[in-house]
Amino acid sequence: MDIAAVARCVGRCYVSPAFGESEPLRLSERRFLKLSSAKNSDPAFSRSLIFGGKSYRRLGFFRPIMATDESISSRSSDCAGETKQINGKQKNIVWHDCPVTKSDRQELIKQKGCVIWITGLSGSGKSSLACALSRALHNRGKLSYILDGDNVRHGLNSDLSFEAEDRAENIRRVGEVAKLFADAGIICIASLISPYRRERAACRALLPEGDFIEVFMDVPLHVCEARDPKGLYKRARAGKIKGFTGVDDPYEPPLDCEIVIQNNRDKGLSSSSTSSSLCEMAEIVVSYLDQNGYLKTP
Repeated sequence: MDIAAVARCVGRCYVSPAFGESEPLRLSERRFLKLSSAKNSDPAFSRSLIFGGKSYRRLGFFRPIMATDESISSRSSDCAGETKQINGKQKNIVWHDCPVTKSDRQELIKQKGCVIWITGLSGSGKSSLACALSRALHNRGKLSYILDGDNVRHGLNSDLSFEAEDRAENIRRVGEVAKLFADAGIICIASLISPYRRERAACRALLPEGDFIEVFMDVPLHVCEARDPKGLYKRARAGKIKGFTGVDDPYEPPLDCEIVIQNNRDKGLSSSSTSSSLCEMAEIVVSYLDQNGYLKTP
């Protein structure tokens, strides 16, 4: 491609004024481009770029290319009449189908995608069960992924607080991500307190019937508080944490979940018996998946 052709391509990019005005770095740090029109009268060449020289102008290649009003309006006209309401707001978006379907992906990895939603009080053993279940599935050659309530707040939901509205949004986001994993054919294990039935029901409604498997860790509050592995109950009782589930915020146990696991032992267990108990609980879930065809080639 000749220099004039390069200039025509670059001429369509947005150049940040701030970059053009800032003083150049040393050549040892970065390569620069110099704007020149001294050697050619061609208008295209007047915008051409050459290397070398003593004065340089930096181009904002790392700044996103910005569409012009003309291009925006032309794209909008292409989607005219194809709007969709999302959260009460009208968006000019259209779902784009792909020829590779969920069934194709499931056949490829020889399992069925689903969401295992583990709910229960803090300290009930949700995360421990999730890890034991993931290990049990891995040993069977099945692909799974854990969305842990604390872990997702390190990244995906790091912008959310523990206020009621943000906690609801936390659940909604995890539900949507879990849906994507299931659509990919992966067994997604979501481990969250998720205290309200309405929010869990909303996540269930995202998936086809049968693909949302709710697991209730039925452990009494006094047992969870006696364990208190993170010291959260102690802080909540001291008034240092407000709105803590089980202390000054309610937990609504499931009414019609697929699996109920009771683990009423206190924190005095030995490590070997704890491991055995977790394996037993994980096998309960694995058996359910096996009996319902999730571990077989669709």
